[in-house]
Amino acid sequence: MIPPEFSRPVQIDTLGPAPRDLSVEANEDERASIARRFGLQAVARLSADAALTRSGDTVRAKGKLAAAVTQSCVVTGAPVEAEVAETFHIEFRPQPEIGGSEEEIELSENELDVVFYGSGAVDLGEAVAESLSLALDPYPRCPDADATLAQVGVHKEGEEPRTGPLAGLKDLLDRNLPRNGEGDRDA
Repeated sequence: MIPPEFSRPVQIDTLGPAPRDLSVEANEDERASIARRFGLQAVARLSADAALTRSGDTVRAKGKLAAAVTQSCVVTGAPVEAEVAETFHIEFRPQPEIGGSEEEIELSENELDVVFYGSGAVDLGEAVAESLSLALDPYPRCPDADATLAQVGVHKEGEEPRTGPLAGLKDLLDRNLPRNGEGDRDA
């Protein structure tokens, strides 16, 4: 298994019921690796502050991440700068025993922010990196994306194309037909 590029392990035996405040920040090499992993042009900044508590084998992390990233416009590929400020609530649980390689682990809807850990440590850095990936705009668009799409014939939903042999027909009909009973078509 390849270790994560932004690993910040925290031994669970150093945690208890009282919150332990931790801050993590990715260095330049880690940010470059995260950018490659998530298909970003760049990650200029990635940090998080979190409070970790432990109850038995379960560790909870509540905090906030902050990042500055450069994504690629889904239309043009142009850089799209984005600031990300996201709160997270993660529950770390021990890796469950799996009987066979085909067995799946099912989580209920309220357990979607569960991360499994092993070796007596949780990885706050990796959890922050994964939280960043979930907070990213899945369809970033640069300011001129709509104009670029229109140039190649792609129109917004509900917008009708204005090209082709009958392009002006709708405008002509709209100008000549009465609206809301304002007259009679046959008149």
